[in-house]
Amino acid sequence: MADIRTTPIEADCFYHIYNRGINGEPIFKSERNYEFFLDKISEFLIPVCDVYAYCLMSNHFHLLVKIKSDPELSSLVKVQNLDKATQTGLNSPQNIFSKQFARIFNSYSQAFNKENKRYGALIESPFKRKLITSDKYLINIIIYIHQNPQNHSIAQFSKYNFSSYQSILSKSKTLLKRDEVLELFDNRENFVLSHQKTIDFDGEF
Repeated sequence: MADIRTTPIEADCFYHIYNRGINGEPIFKSERNYEFFLDKISEFLIPVCDVYAYCLMSNHFHLLVKIKSDPELSSLVKVQNLDKATQTGLNSPQNIFSKQFARIFNSYSQAFNKENKRYGALIESPFKRKLITSDKYLINIIIYIHQNPQNHSIAQFSKYNFSSYQSILSKSKTLLKRDEVLELFDNRENFVLSHQKTIDFDGEF
């Protein structure tokens, strides 16, 4: 089995991205922290991938993303001039996505450290990822991500504010691939119903 930290990132593929604070320490301490991290996802990740689901917990997070196609990524490099490295032949999906993810971690960590008067690394590196290999796996990962607060005895998952569950069910503007997620479950009603079954990936993550 491939190392979960070295699994290649390839265009047009789905990945479960997850990570935690150094030694399991908290990485979110206030509502403002959660919101700032989500802002950084919008700023740095949306250009390079589509976000299907997320859940931010006090000391870790989960994301379900689909990496954009090679032409879209190549266009991004030219338009946004991401960095010198990508212009010299390293414009692979792996490099582009990892660079953008690093920008999230760096920006967030600096702000968190300043606010909490701490120093040093905040989040483990490199980030963990698993390639999603089937539609069934994809659906179950979405449910698993949303059920995380309940699995950790933090809150009822449907009422948790820092996951994509409520956003997918709402009609408010979102950067999530809401329609695509609901289509995976056939409709809104089945999305809700499917979340009533327990998805247990303990031992995998």
